[in-house]
Amino acid sequence: MSSATSCSLLTTKLPTFEEILKTAKETFRQNFGQEPELACCAPGRVNLIGEHVDYNDGYVLPMALPMVTVIVGGQRPGNEADLITCCAGADDPKRVKFSLTDLQPSQKPKWANYVKGVIHSFIASVGVQLANGFNAVIVSNVPVGAGLSSSAAIEVATLTFLEHFTGHAVESDAKRALICQNAEHKFVGMPCGIMDQMISVAGQKDFALKLDCRSLETFQIPFVAGEKDLVVLICNSDVRHELSDSEYPTRRKQCLEALKLMGLKSYRHATEGNLSDLEKANCEEVLLKRARHVITEIKRTQEAAEALKNHDFIKMGELMTKSHMSLRDDFQVSCIELDVLVDAAINCSGVLGSRMTGGGFGGCTVTLLQQSAVDNVITTMREDFIKKFNKEAAKNIEFYICTPSQGARKVHL
Repeated sequence: MSSATSCSLLTTKLPTFEEILKTAKETFRQNFGQEPELACCAPGRVNLIGEHVDYNDGYVLPMALPMVTVIVGGQRPGNEADLITCCAGADDPKRVKFSLTDLQPSQKPKWANYVKGVIHSFIASVGVQLANGFNAVIVSNVPVGAGLSSSAAIEVATLTFLEHFTGHAVESDAKRALICQNAEHKFVGMPCGIMDQMISVAGQKDFALKLDCRSLETFQIPFVAGEKDLVVLICNSDVRHELSDSEYPTRRKQCLEALKLMGLKSYRHATEGNLSDLEKANCEEVLLKRARHVITEIKRTQEAAEALKNHDFIKMGELMTKSHMSLRDDFQVSCIELDVLVDAAINCSGVLGSRMTGGGFGGCTVTLLQQSAVDNVITTMREDFIKKFNKEAAKNIEFYICTPSQGARKVHL
């Protein structure tokens, strides 16, 4: 299992699944003096379309990535967890020990709060305390801070580990996703939607996942772009973002204010006709823009799922590009770096569509394109970025070619 499908020498080489599993096992052995008893993993994701609508009762259309977070572990006496992370970008300290009976978020290290939060939510959900403590090592090849949901990957990997470690299975994928979302809300302070956790739990190879974020109903949508010699290219801009205390909660609040002004309880009931109600109410322009993005993005996502079902990849690409324009102009979560990369891509021959993906203010773009165009598109995106900024700014840009991959699972040791 490779970390990403590669058909170009210009794409970034990430550690393979086998390499990160080996690192996890060796680190466990060196630090705990024994072999791990259990290994589980969960993937990051890229959202093809449906951005900032998961917390607005919308539809989203993500796919699970081949890049994953792996956790290996085993029992220890007592009621403590002893964790080590080998993840790039994790804050210090890289090793932490804490009680499983008094779980509280900590200022440092922040990475441990994702694990603590999931343990806390899992215990509350299954209604039992853990019978034993555990030692564990966490390793990942999901790029951190890129908008590819490294946070959900560690949450869902932790939950999957806990299910197998305790023998208490959570009753449904929806419940699993909610446990992890609750952890991020309460222990990390990020009021995220449900999409990232759900696709990490329920992703399937060669399928995108249409998720109804209101009912949590899922629909597996076949997505084998290779049949048409197409690929999905992710570009990591290396522009980093931290949203928990800034723009993300602000956008969520603005969406709710606009919904209230329209006299509606859910964006599921909203249409473009409702935007005229906002105009008549002389609401702030910013609220009109936020509502317009949510309403039109929900519609685009439904159309995109149908396009994939019908193998209409041209339509899919057009919707992706329109989504970016809405995120840039109405929801205002793009940034100049992402706009340069998207503009460079869509002006290349062989590109069907391109957009920013993830929370915004940096992170990644996702592009649907012909496989034969990959090298030229990568070269053009990098060159245009250098022209706009400089070589130094472009040196850490990374490109990954990915296919829809499997969700969370136990790994054979």
